[in-house]
Amino acid sequence: MDPRIPHLLRKLAEIPFQPLRSHSFGEEEHEFRVGPKLTEARVAAFEAEHDIAVPDALRQFLTHIGGSGAAPFYGLVPLERCSLLIMNPRGEPGEPRGFEDAGPGDHEGDLFLHVIEMGCTDVCLIGVTGPLTGRVLIGNSDGHWGPNVSSATDFLDWYGRWLDHMSAGRDNRALQLTSPRLRAHPDRHRMAPEI
Repeated sequence: MDPRIPHLLRKLAEIPFQPLRSHSFGEEEHEFRVGPKLTEARVAAFEAEHDIAVPDALRQFLTHIGGSGAAPFYGLVPLERCSLLIMNPRGEPGEPRGFEDAGPGDHEGDLFLHVIEMGCTDVCLIGVTGPLTGRVLIGNSDGHWGPNVSSATDFLDWYGRWLDHMSAGRDNRALQLTSPRLRAHPDRHRMAPEI
């Protein structure tokens, strides 16, 4: 087991009871609860079905923390509902790129697994092939805004960052966290820092 797992479990258990924590967009959906852990066999079956390897940090999360629930935005999507996406081909220079479902012949390119529910056409993905393997990125399926690759090294670091920023009562537009200070201000939407 990854040594970060016990720390993440402890932090996750404490978050709902911290009075000065940030508000996490979508927390009403998951209420900081995780679904049942997945077995290694279940993850392996998903990998075989989709002909991919689930990045190790995500595998560690699914098998030692939970298979759905508490995560940024509306939460971690159950593995059976995760979909494989590819980035749309490059269009006009400077235009953002969206994402679309991967087809049977798309396994030669970069593949991304849709793992966090953000709502509308926004997607939170983890790279499963190519140079972004294991990295979390946020984008928009329709290409309304370009993808943003997290500086976190992997899913566990990204998840830990969410918990740490929330615990510290910080604002974070990329993770949709709103501090108690900003939530109380009447002009909070104009004051929020840009990504």
